[in-house]
Amino acid sequence: MDDRMKRTWAEISLGAIEHNYRAMRARLAPGCRFLGVVKADAYGHGAVRVSRLLEELGCDYLAVACLDEALQLREAGIGLPILILGYTPPAYAAVLAENRITQAVGSLEMARALSAALAGTGLTLKVHLKLETGMGRTGFRVYGDGDLAAPAQAADLPGLEAEGVFTHFCVSDGGEGVRDFTWTQLERFKNGFEAVESQLGRKLEIHHCTNSGAMIAFPQTYMDMVRPGVALYGMYPGPEEGGLALVPAMRLKTRVAAVEHHEPGDTVSYGRTFTVEAPSEIAVLPIGYADGLHRVLSNKLTPVLHGRRVRQVGRICMDMCMADVTGLDVKPGDVAEIFGLTVNAGEVAELAGTIHYELLCAVSPRVPRVYVD
Repeated sequence: MDDRMKRTWAEISLGAIEHNYRAMRARLAPGCRFLGVVKADAYGHGAVRVSRLLEELGCDYLAVACLDEALQLREAGIGLPILILGYTPPAYAAVLAENRITQAVGSLEMARALSAALAGTGLTLKVHLKLETGMGRTGFRVYGDGDLAAPAQAADLPGLEAEGVFTHFCVSDGGEGVRDFTWTQLERFKNGFEAVESQLGRKLEIHHCTNSGAMIAFPQTYMDMVRPGVALYGMYPGPEEGGLALVPAMRLKTRVAAVEHHEPGDTVSYGRTFTVEAPSEIAVLPIGYADGLHRVLSNKLTPVLHGRRVRQVGRICMDMCMADVTGLDVKPGDVAEIFGLTVNAGEVAELAGTIHYELLCAVSPRVPRVYVD
């Protein structure tokens, strides 16, 4: 037995990630680049290992959320271009440039601060201009009362090399009707970068806006590069699959710690929220909310044991939870799957009132990742 599998672990299928990558890559026109989003520790799958795989497969770019995530990849020997999608304090501009890390820039103020921090260093920092088209978070506003001159001014600052321009869709993963706002965002994006390029007198090298939802539903958005996130890990971001056959890469597993007999009237776990109604066998599973199993799933979860779904009972504790295994020949050491193949992470997320993105990212660092395939 692998020592990492003695309690609770996340089994990560590299074969599934490769399958998903190839399935999406096959949709791209020749020359269209593929950016793999590996922020948040590759959505809980392990950023370093996933990045190594993507590098081996011929991926063109990686994206992370912050400087620490980017430096982790560089320290692990990852050589692919890396784009930081989030904020980096301008004081670290030289660190970005020295480590060949590209920074997203969404305001003239930030661009000027980065440029000033690089003055006298002889370094050049690659940047991608972030255009705000309706997400309502960050970026140069390029519609309504937006200043279309600002992103071009930012791109012209000394020490900065504007390599690309991008935006982010907010409802491309929505159902019919809801996602139509994506067309508005796409039009704003095109008008925005065309205005920037007109003022610069040159075209930017990379235009990108395709997230996982658009990867499935909006092939018209692929442009020079796509950047799917959760789809890379086998999860559909919305209700539609769009003919794209994805395979979930993570299976969260745990091993039965004990099986206890209970009589009618016995109660289980904190708060006594579950009362035994008939003679029962209750298995103790060593996984709890400190491992990322949300407490709100108490009395709702249906893990799989011996190929059958069983009912989780009582409140989920910090380090363990209980399941009714009456009628099954369950013994300590038997493996239960919390989610993965039989029970999809999306189904569990719905029970928790959240999304599968959060469920994957919530699997805590103390849960070892075991790579297969």
